[in-house]
Amino acid sequence: MECCGLLTAEKEPVPLKSIEVELEVRDHVATVVSTLSYENKEDKPLEAVFVFPLPGDAAVCHFSAQIGQTQIIAVVKEKQQAHEEYDDALSSGQQAFLLEESEQSPDIFTLSVGSLPPGESASVRLEYVTELAVQADDGLRFCLPAVLNPRYQPQGSGGASVQVTSVPASLVPYSLSFSVRVSSPRPVSKVESSSSLEPLQYLNTEQTQATVKLAAGHKFDRDVELLIYYKDAHQPTAVVEAGQASAEPGSLMGDPVVMLSLYPEFPQSVMSSLASCGEFVLLLDRSGSMGCPMSGGKQTETRIASARDTLMLLLKSLPMGCYFNIYSFGSSFQHIFPKSVEYSEKSLEEALKTVQAMQADLGGTEIIEPLKHIYSQPCIPNQPRQLFVFTDGEVCNTKEVINLVKKNSGSHRCFSFGIGEGASSALINGLAKEGGGHAQFITGSDRMQPKVMQSLKFSLQPAVKDISVKWDLPNIVSVTLLSPPITAIFQGQRSLIYAQLSGQSSNAAEGCVTVKYSLAGHPSENKLHFTLKPAEDTGLTVHKLGARTLIRSLEMDKGDGEGQCDEGVKEKVVELSVQSGVSSSFTAFIAVNKGNNEPIQGPLMRRNIPTPRNKLGSMPVLSWACFSIDSAPAVLVACKKGASSQAKSGGFFPGIKKKFQAVGKQKKSSLGMRAAPHQAPRQDGMSSSMYDSTYSSLGENDCTLSIQPPRDPLLQLVSLQKASGCWLLDPDLAAVLGKTSEEVENTKPPLVNQAVWATILALIWLHGFKMDAKEEWELLAMKAVSWLRAQNAPSKCVEAGNTLLGCNVQKDALGL
Repeated sequence: MECCGLLTAEKEPVPLKSIEVELEVRDHVATVVSTLSYENKEDKPLEAVFVFPLPGDAAVCHFSAQIGQTQIIAVVKEKQQAHEEYDDALSSGQQAFLLEESEQSPDIFTLSVGSLPPGESASVRLEYVTELAVQADDGLRFCLPAVLNPRYQPQGSGGASVQVTSVPASLVPYSLSFSVRVSSPRPVSKVESSSSLEPLQYLNTEQTQATVKLAAGHKFDRDVELLIYYKDAHQPTAVVEAGQASAEPGSLMGDPVVMLSLYPEFPQSVMSSLASCGEFVLLLDRSGSMGCPMSGGKQTETRIASARDTLMLLLKSLPMGCYFNIYSFGSSFQHIFPKSVEYSEKSLEEALKTVQAMQADLGGTEIIEPLKHIYSQPCIPNQPRQLFVFTDGEVCNTKEVINLVKKNSGSHRCFSFGIGEGASSALINGLAKEGGGHAQFITGSDRMQPKVMQSLKFSLQPAVKDISVKWDLPNIVSVTLLSPPITAIFQGQRSLIYAQLSGQSSNAAEGCVTVKYSLAGHPSENKLHFTLKPAEDTGLTVHKLGARTLIRSLEMDKGDGEGQCDEGVKEKVVELSVQSGVSSSFTAFIAVNKGNNEPIQGPLMRRNIPTPRNKLGSMPVLSWACFSIDSAPAVLVACKKGASSQAKSGGFFPGIKKKFQAVGKQKKSSLGMRAAPHQAPRQDGMSSSMYDSTYSSLGENDCTLSIQPPRDPLLQLVSLQKASGCWLLDPDLAAVLGKTSEEVENTKPPLVNQAVWATILALIWLHGFKMDAKEEWELLAMKAVSWLRAQNAPSKCVEAGNTLLGCNVQKDALGL
């Protein structure tokens, strides 16, 4: 047959024509409606299978299909039952539609459109709701994941793998349209995006409602990220939503549900004194995919290069008196020191030397083993452990990793960083949520450094302890919490609580919730009074989010230590998912068109719809995530002659393995780090071996043909600072300041110590020329000021420094 129309890389027609996304944002809650249009231009009936990413914390709550004039609304059923109904429908010639969440990672979904007859069109509509995360600058972040990168599946991890067909972003054979409507009690000041937007249109004079659209010609080389800003600061709010009239009173959907958004404010006296102790464990991903560019353009830094600069800045900003260690991982893992060491000039120099030599050369993404090793190390008394995880988040065993962090949450706080497009939101958010820390995403042209420094400031805040929530409600109203207990509170960051309210109350009744906690030994509390009168026009959004929250926490309740839920928990999740119409890992949406009277004739052809992925240099045109044996990439086809009879039982092709290792041999680690004892357990399984071979040969230079941009003068200055906080007077410092050594030395006031003079010049340069990046250098400047105070630095140095550098920085501004 002559192929025409939309084609995959294997020259198969693609039945997906377009995706239309409508986003409605109300304050900090987003409702997303996606419509996917399919058309079968072939002469045989088709089954189209589309694997795609969604935000990891989304509550998928509606799924329907339109065929001609007929609309079929899907219902949620237990996953095995849904699969059986789908297969039965297809085998009897009926049309059926199936939407299911991956059991390994809640941010991957599979949509199957079955028995689409020749020449027929169908549109599929799915809807989800999610809360928007608050950023450091008070913006609300929404991300529409467009990129699904190949995900590494470690050896021995359980569960069936998800087959994903992906092509380079430039070859995605369907279109995307994206429109946004924002409404809030507060005026909308601006909407920013990593993608091109049409101008913001206000719908009223108060500017509390606005619309914006994605500009035409969007390339699928990045997630669509939006940052929404309101004119007034975020305030604590409570939204009470009435129950569903048709649902049984006393049930989750029949009772009112309240959503509380709390923004705790800490006393300034506590916030001004950041901790000077702690054990800082930094865990860096060095898998092959970290060698790829941060964004799609030329002249862009690789992920590993940006991470190296960030680690340097982070290390320089650590307080004297703390302890630290650095781990890096791929298919194996390494650490710089056998155990965490005290922060000193010697240990800092050794760490920096090792960090600067780090490459993306360790193969796959085996994150479990280094985490286990970190948790096996005894904690240091009076040094609270803070774990920083840097990864591009391309792993399949997401739930297993998050469960491990949850199990050890009592011994540390975990701060996570998702690097590059396509990082798993489920992994990055899950690590921080279960580890009582904070999550950050670095995409496109974002600088990693300010986001990491914000998290470092959070980690230096005193840990909030003894958190309790007290409800004060009318006697006839009882409360059932849907959210897990709050485990972490940070200044300015939102804490969300969902709760079911049972019992009748008048619309005039009020409630109050009090959050009490201990901060640096001081008891504190925040109160929020709210009306019990249900809000209007919210639909069942709050109920869906509350159900999603309860489902996620139940799924995290494991019965066997391996992350597998026991049968009792599974039954609860299925019941709740079916009742609320919100998807879970144990259920699926199923719709069968029983109205088409004539069975569809002919053999059913399967078509995998490709998703976009980042440019990975020499990656095969088609790649599969979580590789399974029946979905080997096209690049392997030539090797199949050496296949053994083990293939069907899930074993690996030995012939392929040898050839792959010859082509993409993993480089030996460029560091003299201790790798040998920590090789992750290997088996002759396919997933990790293939990933190693594909990615490990993609070093930093292979993944991007761009020239590395010149080093930032700020980072050059930071690299010269000593562990104590001071700078030395040398030619390198003079060069960063834009002066000769003679100019710097000859203008030093008499009797002033050279290091004092150098440190004052560095601080004046930071305040005079780099105020736009203050959040990046603020902590190391505080350390420098503390050192200067200990030296009794004379004030005349500031005047002389201003004269030399052409600045007018006041002594008070420097903190002296």
